[in-house]
Amino acid sequence: MKLNKPKHNLFRNGVYALEGFIDIVKNETSFKWQLLMLFVMGIVAWVLPVSFTVSSILFISLFIPILAEVINSAIERVVDLVTQDYHILAKQAKDVGATIVLLSLIVTLLIWLATLGVAFKVV
Repeated sequence: MKLNKPKHNLFRNGVYALEGFIDIVKNETSFKWQLLMLFVMGIVAWVLPVSFTVSSILFISLFIPILAEVINSAIERVVDLVTQDYHILAKQAKDVGATIVLLSLIVTLLIWLATLGVAFKVV
């Protein structure tokens, strides 16, 4: 039995990562929404009248939901690989993946509220 594991090579691994990125952009609507949020809110983060540090914190926090969406997509694909039939464990695995995304959005919102609250001396 041959393992599905290629030899490690920095260039080859980069190509695999790029292929994964292209695939998720093509096939995952939620990921496209996350990228749109990154783009729009990224612009907002940089045009706000706040320090470079605050803008950086806001911008970097926008990658949390992106990472969560990638993890969720990976979970969904593995579940679909294992079974196309309805199974409660498959549903629960997919629901947990969706929970990761929801929590990442909540954390990002809290980061924005706290950071902007401090920057504008609201809190």
